[in-house]
Amino acid sequence: MSEYPIPQGLAPGVIARRHATWRSYLLGFVAALVLTIASFAAASTNIVYGPSVPLLLGVLAIAQMGIHLIFFLHISSAPDQTNNVLALAFGVFVVGLTVFGSMIIMANLSHMMPTIGRLLEMQR
Repeated sequence: MSEYPIPQGLAPGVIARRHATWRSYLLGFVAALVLTIASFAAASTNIVYGPSVPLLLGVLAIAQMGIHLIFFLHISSAPDQTNNVLALAFGVFVVGLTVFGSMIIMANLSHMMPTIGRLLEMQR
């Protein structure tokens, strides 16, 4: 048995790291602020070609989620982060399953009940 106990949540042989410093929080804040300003600029000006704005906003949103995961939630690919990464992947899977499953259900309902659309048109 080793002289030093293994901290809870760490795999054997993994060196315990300090949590982030104020510098990393400040860097994350500045990066998130830059991405937010870029999103507002892309949506409110004519700098970007109009039909590509939703795609650019999606890319900027994914980048901002990555910034939050890395700098504020401290998700990394380190060996001691395996449980956090798996929990994040499972959460993304459940949200995706819920969203796409709901979309499939709504599409099927739309095909099964076309008369509702006709009734609504008749009421106008």
